[in-house]
Amino acid sequence: MFVEKARISDVPNIHKLVNSFAEKSEMLPRALSEIYENIRDFYIIRDGEQVVGCVALHISWSDLAEVRSLAVDEGRHEQGLGTMLVQACLDESRELGIPRLFCLTYKPGFFEKTGFRQVDKMELPRKVWSECFRCPKFPNCDEVALVYDRVEAAER
Repeated sequence: MFVEKARISDVPNIHKLVNSFAEKSEMLPRALSEIYENIRDFYIIRDGEQVVGCVALHISWSDLAEVRSLAVDEGRHEQGLGTMLVQACLDESRELGIPRLFCLTYKPGFFEKTGFRQVDKMELPRKVWSECFRCPKFPNCDEVALVYDRVEAAER
């Protein structure tokens, strides 16, 4: 299995996968229309025609992008697929010249293994909160904010 850019035909499967975790309050739900509008952000891993993992790299500003909607089929956990997907985002952000990535997650330990570090949410620019009003937990966000700084990562 390998990481590839998502295609329009993958949208229903991405929607199903992401929202299966959203139903358990483990991530934000995504509407079909939102996934279609942002399909260029998405990477997927497939097994045959089945999408078994997805992630999106969403550009926020000239120096900042978000890793979002990371989901791996529950039967595929612990196989390195999530790491492969995050690495695809790190690679693309490097190619685009984006020095900093962030994510909001309930699984900070996973992201720390891929080079992210925890920060106070208030350290993130206000622009990143544009989606928060749609979250059922707004304004009482209990996700953990993490960042990946390319300069810091190169020094490690």
